[in-house]
Amino acid sequence: MHDIIRRLEEKRELARKGGGKKRIDAQHGKGKLTARERIELLLDPGSFEEWDMFVEHRCADFGMGEKTTPGDGVVTGYGAVNGRLIFVFSQDFTVLGGSLSESHAEKICKIMDQAMKVRAPVVGLNDSGGARIQEGIASLAGYAEVFQRNVTSSGVIPQISMIMGPCAGGAVYSPAITDFIFMVKKSSYLFVTGPDVLKTVTHEEVTQEELGGAITHTVKSGVADRAFENDAEALFNLRRFIDFLPANNREKPPVRPTPDPHDRVEGSLDTLIPDHPNKPYDMKELIEKVVDEGEFFELQPEYAGNIVTGFGRMEGSTVGIVANQPLVLAGCLDIECSIKAARFVRFCDCFNIPIVTFVDVPGFLPGTAQEYGGIIKHGAKLLYAFAEATVPKVTVITRKAYGGAYDVMSSKHLRGDVNLAWPSAEIAVMGPKGAVEIIFRQDISDTDKIDARTEEYRQRFANPFIAGNRGFIDDVIMPHDTRLRICRSLRMLRDKILENPWKKHGNIPL
Repeated sequence: MHDIIRRLEEKRELARKGGGKKRIDAQHGKGKLTARERIELLLDPGSFEEWDMFVEHRCADFGMGEKTTPGDGVVTGYGAVNGRLIFVFSQDFTVLGGSLSESHAEKICKIMDQAMKVRAPVVGLNDSGGARIQEGIASLAGYAEVFQRNVTSSGVIPQISMIMGPCAGGAVYSPAITDFIFMVKKSSYLFVTGPDVLKTVTHEEVTQEELGGAITHTVKSGVADRAFENDAEALFNLRRFIDFLPANNREKPPVRPTPDPHDRVEGSLDTLIPDHPNKPYDMKELIEKVVDEGEFFELQPEYAGNIVTGFGRMEGSTVGIVANQPLVLAGCLDIECSIKAARFVRFCDCFNIPIVTFVDVPGFLPGTAQEYGGIIKHGAKLLYAFAEATVPKVTVITRKAYGGAYDVMSSKHLRGDVNLAWPSAEIAVMGPKGAVEIIFRQDISDTDKIDARTEEYRQRFANPFIAGNRGFIDDVIMPHDTRLRICRSLRMLRDKILENPWKKHGNIPL
């Protein structure tokens, strides 16, 4: 018995050492934590239960029979984040570059299968050189097994990918299917084809960071949701982020007690809207003054800034927030922001998270680049997402709500539950000046007449009362009461029941 116990401890110690001290030091030298250190920071102290510590690869080709390490380059198991169950896998770059073998993939699939059985989120800490070349098709099959589980789990349990090192080739498609992707600056990258291949095939010369670094994917491509300075900051924010999410699609959002009163009055909101209709203001100021304790976890803050998405809480319960941002492109809807917001709305709908929408939108962004890029189809994604959503939907129009963009932004016509407007709201087919120049085009050369007609149009149509008269707006509220009215609406909607007709799935305009 003593001999068995000694061998067990030796095996455990070997697994904990990963690729050995030299490789661990190299990992630390790059400013990166090891796979186990990352799990320790992510999970509550003492909560981690590891599975398959003794699994080894089964490859004997190319000298691999002599290169075995318990765990085979990935640490898997489950634990808790603030007392709530999650499953986690953490790839170990110190063991064969964290490359994915058949056994490595089986370990990941095992915890994904278990997560689906108990309906708990899965977090992947990715740090891998890609498929283990020595295993050939077996490693590719392993990736496909993971992909299939990503798809099956989608909309059932939250899936989060934290990219903490390289993630290239086939490895990128598992994170791409998950709900959220976070990255670490200067130490993580995502790309399908690396710089060396690009140089050979297309003669483009680019660094790994330029091609697929955290800044590239959070600013240019929109692939990633947030980028953090280092491993520790990333894992701290990941813990904070998980707190906003329900465990699965059958649960309501988590509730966290708050000292912030639901009827808190924000007098400064009464002066948020500038006097001039074309002068911008920061929509994030409104969001932070309305949510509990000013805490707002924004997603994709550097990408498609003309729309703001993220999570906050109202009376302690998670809400998803979508808001036009007048500071960027006047808040117009374009291709990038439509895709960004549509995916976020669909996530909220999957996981029973109410959606609060703040509207200040002058329309869709005009131009040949948008039309040639498919704004018709991409803009329809956002329309589809809001129309399909059955979760509680509360909309507040702060200023402009023009044309088709008014319809798209969670209007009453797309089954908005509670639609409110500030007195400054302008709800119309288009802006007063454009409307007058079309209606009175014969007087377009007479500036005085056009100005007078513009003011007449503004007084008659560019206000919330026509929409209110038709019942498309439920009430016109004072800005300082916005938090109170949203909280009351969400409380009323807590037990809302609405189901779409049975279907295998809809055909969203992809």
